[in-house]
Amino acid sequence: MRVAVLGAGAIGAYVGASLCRAGVEVHLVARGPHLAAMRQHGVQVRSPRGDFQARPYATDKPEEIGPVDHVFLGLKANAYAAAGPLVEPLLGPHTTVIGAQNGIPWWYFYGLPGPYQGRRIESVDPGGAVTKVLPLHRAIGCVVYPATVIESPGVVRHLEGTRFSIGEPDRTMSTRCSEFSAAMIAGGLKCPVEQDLRNDIWIKLMGNIAFNPISALTRATMAGICRHKGAKELVATMMEETLEVARLVGAQPDVSIERRLAGAEKTGEHKTSTLQDLERGRPMELDVLLNATVEIADMVGADVPTLRAISAVADLLNQSVAAAS
Repeated sequence: MRVAVLGAGAIGAYVGASLCRAGVEVHLVARGPHLAAMRQHGVQVRSPRGDFQARPYATDKPEEIGPVDHVFLGLKANAYAAAGPLVEPLLGPHTTVIGAQNGIPWWYFYGLPGPYQGRRIESVDPGGAVTKVLPLHRAIGCVVYPATVIESPGVVRHLEGTRFSIGEPDRTMSTRCSEFSAAMIAGGLKCPVEQDLRNDIWIKLMGNIAFNPISALTRATMAGICRHKGAKELVATMMEETLEVARLVGAQPDVSIERRLAGAEKTGEHKTSTLQDLERGRPMELDVLLNATVEIADMVGADVPTLRAISAVADLLNQSVAAAS
């Protein structure tokens, strides 16, 4: 099996190193000092589950790799539309694209029976730009649960979690999912193949849609938000509205708001990825979280006043960041 990890940052390099440990032919696509360090020393993973090192091939030129069996996308979702020149050299006739993103994926209504089958979500796939680069028939969904950070170039600190849930948009239990899952498991990760991954998507989104923008707007950590009575109530309201949208599109996320809040509080003084992007002056990944959910709410007739309000002020902040960069 040949796997290319496009965007080998903290999560991508962790997955690549794990697959390499399982004997998979892995190619990492990265840039800058992180790439230079991985070329020289490989990927060093520091984890409470045990440290390890792997030496996958690393490059900034996908054309050096050629077609692979699976492309694992470690890019932010807001970078997908512009990723065509990086993705194209990696695609063969049967190559899959595994989008390890937060929020609502570009393929969400592809292969989903019902009144919204085939609908495109403009916030996620503006003008079809993402679908053009990442054809729907290649898509395998992926919900990422682990927390990782780049401690220094070439060094990934694994904080917690090993689960990467995957699944086909059309709910089939495919061979291509099974083979990728087996490789991930052989590398020491959890990788269940879910018949309906959309339920996992909404469970993960419940936390991201609330904590990520609120952390950016307030500069607070996960635990800090949970300690503040008003902020915690705001998070719960946003989660309630999100669950209503999920139910109206036929999803059945099996988790309570109390459980999601408790899980978030346990993460401690953790900065969300959105807050980290803000502090680095990078555009925040909000379209696939808030804006997409509000767009779906409008589609199904759900009343989401809190999501709509937070979306507006967070989008304004994002515009300020973009103007300053």
